[in-house]
Amino acid sequence: QCLLSGSWRSDIGCRMVVSTLGKDGRFSGSYLPGPATDDSEILTVPLEGSQQDAGLVPQPIFSFTVHWRLQETAQTTVFLGQCYVGTNGEEILHVLWLWREATNSPAEDWKASR
Repeated sequence: QCLLSGSWRSDIGCRMVVSTLGKDGRFSGSYLPGPATDDSEILTVPLEGSQQDAGLVPQPIFSFTVHWRLQETAQTTVFLGQCYVGTNGEEILHVLWLWREATNSPAEDWKASR
């Protein structure tokens, strides 16, 4: 069974810590972008998320949201993934993300998501 609580590090050095995992599948923690980030203003930020019932699904799907604390603009990233147990018993997260920046008009919407 894959347990989401604990500390995770990505291939590029981003770090996620799930500090609270409730019985209802909700969790909270912190996220720190890795060295691939070129914005020195970004520090560790809180995250909120949820996962499927690990009692029903041994390799649960999960999602979490990070609201970046930047002075110039509002930005949010949502992450969606699954927690797997590898052949050696190690826990692995496979995650996709979508980043959104606030824009001033619908005409600028094309450049707001990555």
